[in-house]
Amino acid sequence: MKKISYSKDVDALLIEISNDAIAYAEEDGQVILHYSPDDKLVLVEILDFRRFMSKESVAAMLAA
Repeated sequence: MKKISYSKDVDALLIEISNDAIAYAEEDGQVILHYSPDDKLVLVEILDFRRFMSKESVAAMLAA
């Protein structure tokens, strides 16, 4: 893993996995996955991070 950063202004957690160029992204709710031209995961973006990691959200994930 290269770098983890949090943007308080937009409440987003960014997890940079590599320095590869981003070719496309796939969105699944609050999570956006960015991929390189050869389909390697480059960046994970979690939007509304405080809500994503709220007690209710964590409890729901553990119950599933």
